[in-house]
Amino acid sequence: METLDKAVSELPTGCCTEADTPSSSSEATNSDSTKKRSDRLSRLKELHLRRNEARKLNHQEVVEEDKRKKLPSNWESKRIWAESKLQNEEKRKEYADRGENWDQAKLLDVPADEADRIHKKYSRTRKDPGFSTYEDSTARQYNRLTKQMEPDLVAYEEQKEEVSTLINPDLYHGMHKPSDTAVNRMVTDLNKQIDKRSKFSRRRRFDHEADIDYINERNMKFNKKLERFYGEYTAEIKQNLERGTAV
Repeated sequence: METLDKAVSELPTGCCTEADTPSSSSEATNSDSTKKRSDRLSRLKELHLRRNEARKLNHQEVVEEDKRKKLPSNWESKRIWAESKLQNEEKRKEYADRGENWDQAKLLDVPADEADRIHKKYSRTRKDPGFSTYEDSTARQYNRLTKQMEPDLVAYEEQKEEVSTLINPDLYHGMHKPSDTAVNRMVTDLNKQIDKRSKFSRRRRFDHEADIDYINERNMKFNKKLERFYGEYTAEIKQNLERGTAV
């Protein structure tokens, strides 16, 4: 027994016996499985994080899309127009500080075909259709007058508060008295309308001294049209016929 213990003690360091070999291999296997498990857990955790991030981004996109659907159909064009207007105001102020005109400077960068297209579009949209019916004329006048109005929001809020204090708001009808400024503005606008109306073309009065060369009103209009287009070419023939010297 003493001889076996001495032999074991004399073995070199690092050397293992046959009894120690299975335990070392099992430890290596356990370490490998632990490493694989940790790798799988880290990958699973990364997938969870990516899924949560994608869910968050998807929710944000859904919210933004819902906001866009609730906006008016022309919201994008209005936004572009507002941004363009702000840029033009900044450029106009910058050019004004340098003593230049921005409205003339920006036309130098507009191509000829684009300028022609804008001119045609402006002429088509701004063309006066003229008189069609009295109802259409009244509607056009109403729209023109309402565009010129500048509401007084302060007075409007005061009037709302005054009406809200009444027990029956319907009683306020007929009690409102317009301010002197509003009355003067209405009088000025009516005078402008009267002055403009006085310059309109009126029905021509009947000329009693003119020659009667027609048999009815329709023939009179036709003869005037002929005179307007061919009068200078037929003046001599007409004079010869009146004198009786026509060949």
